[in-house]
Amino acid sequence: MSNLPTSGMQLQSLVTSAGKLELSLQESDVAPLKPDQVLVRVEASPINPSDLGLLLGMADLSSAVQGGTVDRPTISADIPGGLLKHLGGRLDQPMPVGNEGGGVVIAAGESEEAQALMGKTVGALGGAMYGQYRALKYHQCLVMNDGVSSVQAASCFVNPLTSLGMVETMRMEGYTGLIHTAAASNLGQMLQKICIKEGVPLVNIVRKQEQVDMLKSMGAEHVCNSSDENFASELTDAIAATGAYVAFDATGGGELGNHILASMERAAIATASEYSRYGSDQHKQVYIYGGLDTGPTVLRRSYGMSWGIGGWLLTPFLQKVGRARDAELRQKVADEINTTFASHYTAELSLAEALQVETMIDYEKKETGKKYLVKPND
Repeated sequence: MSNLPTSGMQLQSLVTSAGKLELSLQESDVAPLKPDQVLVRVEASPINPSDLGLLLGMADLSSAVQGGTVDRPTISADIPGGLLKHLGGRLDQPMPVGNEGGGVVIAAGESEEAQALMGKTVGALGGAMYGQYRALKYHQCLVMNDGVSSVQAASCFVNPLTSLGMVETMRMEGYTGLIHTAAASNLGQMLQKICIKEGVPLVNIVRKQEQVDMLKSMGAEHVCNSSDENFASELTDAIAATGAYVAFDATGGGELGNHILASMERAAIATASEYSRYGSDQHKQVYIYGGLDTGPTVLRRSYGMSWGIGGWLLTPFLQKVGRARDAELRQKVADEINTTFASHYTAELSLAEALQVETMIDYEKKETGKKYLVKPND
């Protein structure tokens, strides 16, 4: 291991107690490996919506200022005073960013499990992936099949396992169909492929006609455009046709969750055998798993008393299903990384290119269908 790097460049996010966000590239030491660790040369890492909270720290990007040099750019921005109190746990602490990524194992600790990964292309989930090197425990890595590149492996955890987790949750809770919002995203396309393959009724919700057309071209049967005047009736009809009484909402804020619950209730009442002043006895569930809309979640309670709304997060789900099922789901992702779970990227960025104000403003928009890939060693 004498020829291994002793340090590497890493993107770090700092929120100061003075109310500033400071983004920079810093040299980070590569520590000696523990027996159960491997060292991954990170070659690709996606910018997921779940990365942006840590990266941007609630900053107002309209105040962003470019600084530094061409090779070591910096960005600073103001954090509105009322929001700083929500960031108390991270004030004045530089934090590395990037939930997942793909790369090659270039060194391994002494354990048999770690040694087995030497030279392998892996996907990894462990944070701090917007850096050139990352030391991880061997079980944080998913070994790819021969011929799979680091770029193809980069998004093998968050979106694939979330889409599989939605179907698993639906079954575990006794539902037979599901609803998904922001359905034209990379994750939404994965979910559509899973549901077609496994015969699961799926109702997709999108905002644009071109997104309807794209999902239809993939074989989607039910795609509802929330921008259409007849959205509510189309959604109700789709729920009635599929029995989809559990929804996974990527938007979070606004009234979309409310509209879904109301359409579920209308579909349930249409088949009810008798009237009840408490509404239908069909339980209706919306899980919020994203925050594309950061505003308040608005509920107008026109859907009886048998309903629920709450959060859904991948990590607790994986803990709930247990190690054996977790391993099965991960292997499914590895086996289908170029088909069911293939990701597509708008652009590939070096670490320095990721720290350009105009580029950051673009990926901060979290537009459906747009996804950026960071390549730390470019």
